[in-house]
Amino acid sequence: MKYALLVILSGTLLASSAFADTKKHDFNGDVTAEVYKQASGDDLWIYRFDPEGHNPGSDKRPAVVFFFGGGWNNGSVAQFEQHARYLASRGMVAFVADYRVKSRQQTTPDACVADGKSAVRWVRSNATVLGIDPNRIAAGGGSAGGHVAAAAGICDGMDDPADKQSKVSSKPDALLLFNPVYDNGPTGYGHERVTDWFPAISPAHNISKDDPPTIVFFGSEDPLVPVATAKKFDADLKAVGVKSEVWIYDGQPHGFFNESKSPESFLDTVLKTDHFLVELGWLTGPADEAKLKSLLKKTLK
Repeated sequence: MKYALLVILSGTLLASSAFADTKKHDFNGDVTAEVYKQASGDDLWIYRFDPEGHNPGSDKRPAVVFFFGGGWNNGSVAQFEQHARYLASRGMVAFVADYRVKSRQQTTPDACVADGKSAVRWVRSNATVLGIDPNRIAAGGGSAGGHVAAAAGICDGMDDPADKQSKVSSKPDALLLFNPVYDNGPTGYGHERVTDWFPAISPAHNISKDDPPTIVFFGSEDPLVPVATAKKFDADLKAVGVKSEVWIYDGQPHGFFNESKSPESFLDTVLKTDHFLVELGWLTGPADEAKLKSLLKKTLK
């Protein structure tokens, strides 16, 4: 019996390693890559975009961690590259983080949430050496990445028990959400895939007064999340005293905020994000629209 158990465990480990397929992404420019976690036999990388002149030894800057979309199934860590580059140009230390997905590690949505929390915890744990204010760390993302960010900010528990520095909070201090699939109830997105963890995994079902200030962007023609869901989420946050903004873009579908889908929407959503962060006192001065347009041109080449 012991031998059989060993064979089963060995097979599980081999299968896990066989599916591990996260490769280090090659960003152009001065981007620092580090492994924030090892899970499912894989290295999970986080990529840092520092502001010009950043001095980690003396600075305590606000930070943001972005998570890509892809239905918990796939996606590219480069999705929010230009968002990160822009916010770095405005003075934030910006990150894009990889996390486990079904196509690469054969994982389920709970692993996505656990990794998102691990990434936020890693940034906060290393705040001193990175020149970051541990009380000004935002999480952002789109679609399923928006769910990962929102779950980190709103859903208690769901942490990875293997995390180092487990006593450090994994809760971000602000949320920047781009058509997030944050209602995972019976009539929401992906319920059949998260029933084992519902309602703990659904941000819309865990709203409380300690949730972070939140800005959300949606297209009115999004087939995955109805406008009514977005408005209810906004109202529920405000009802418990949490600062919340929701912006609905008429005629736009899911993923409209990506620069390749709608350059105009990309510019507008990032500029509104900038204004939101200024209101929080995290950024100062006017938005740099010229810088943002230059980043957009590089993407569309």
